[in-house]
Amino acid sequence: MSVLSIPSKVSNVKLAGIAAAVPKNIVSNDYFEAFFESTEIESVSKMSGVRTRRWVDEKTTTGDLCFQSALELLSELGWEPSTIDGLIFISQTPDFLLPPTAMHLHKKLEMKTAAIAFDVNLGCSGYPYGLWLASLMLQSDDVNRVLVLAGDTISKVVDPHDRATAMLFGDAGSATALEYSDKQVSWSFVMGTDGNGIDNLVIPDSGFIKNFMAQDKRLNDKKSDRLFMDGTEIFNFTLKTVPPLVSHLVNEYGMDVERFYFHQANLFMINHLRKKMKVPESAVPTNIDLFGNTSVASIPLLFATDNLYKDEVDHIAMAGFGVGYSWSAVAMPVDNDTKRIFLEV
Repeated sequence: MSVLSIPSKVSNVKLAGIAAAVPKNIVSNDYFEAFFESTEIESVSKMSGVRTRRWVDEKTTTGDLCFQSALELLSELGWEPSTIDGLIFISQTPDFLLPPTAMHLHKKLEMKTAAIAFDVNLGCSGYPYGLWLASLMLQSDDVNRVLVLAGDTISKVVDPHDRATAMLFGDAGSATALEYSDKQVSWSFVMGTDGNGIDNLVIPDSGFIKNFMAQDKRLNDKKSDRLFMDGTEIFNFTLKTVPPLVSHLVNEYGMDVERFYFHQANLFMINHLRKKMKVPESAVPTNIDLFGNTSVASIPLLFATDNLYKDEVDHIAMAGFGVGYSWSAVAMPVDNDTKRIFLEV
C-alpha cells in the first residue's frame, strides 16, 4: 500500500456536521437538445447516470455557495465565527485568482484575525485532502475548530458543444465543521499522486502557461480555455487506483464501515468500482442522477443528501479520485449528533 499511497492516522477529531448547497436552477437533459442529437443525449445519460444537474447564474460564485453552506451549518451548530480557528477553501473554480477566496470568505463570515485561512487547488480528490489538512491543524494546542469549505462551479468552464463534459457536471458548495475531541478514535487516511495524468483532465489555457497541449490531436476540435477530459484514461486510472485505496480502509476498520461515499464521477464507474471491490449496493449511496458530477463538492453533497443514512452508523468511508491524477480516502467514526444539512440557494 505504501507504494501507491501515503497512509496517515489522526486522532481526536470530531465531525460536527456537513452542509451542502446547490443552485435552485435545475438543468434537465432537454436543455442539450440544442447541441446534440437525442440519441447522443440518452447514451451519455445512460453511461453517466445524470438526468438533471444544478447550474449557477452568471453572478453566483463557488464562494457564494460555500458561504451559504457555512452560515447554515454554523447556525445549526450554534458556533460563533469568533470560535473558529481555521478555514480551508478547496476549489478549482475560485472567486479570484488573487487573492485566495479563503480571505474573502473569512471577511464575509466575520471571523477573528487570529485564524488560519488558505486555498487548496484540488478537484475530485480534494475533499478527503481537506479533511486531512484540517485534522492535522486540530493537533495544534491553539486550534479547536476548523471549517472546510469545498465547492466548484464547473458549469462556468465547460463547452456546451463538448459531448465529453457538457452534460456531466453540476455546481455545488459545502461546509464541513471539525472540532477537537479527546473522545474520538483515529481517522485513517490514504492519499497519492501521479502527475503523469495532468493532461487527461485539464483546462489547457487557464493559467500563465500558453499553448499547453497545442500539439495534442485530442484538442483539435476543442476550446483550449474550456475543460477537456479524456474519459477513457480517467476511467482506467480510477479502476487501477481506487480499489486498493478502499480495500486498505476496509481492512483498517473491518466490517465496521457501513457507508461508502465515493466521488460521483459517473454512475457506470461507481457501479463498476462497487462490484470490483465486492461492496454491497446498499452501502454505496449515489446522487449523480440529480446533481451531476459536482467535483470537490460531490462527497459532502452525497453525505448531506443520503436519505438512507441511519443515526446508528458508526463508521463511514469517503474516497475521491481524478484530476492530476490524485486520489484520497478517509475512514472515520461518526456520532448520532453529526449534523447533515442540504439547502438550495
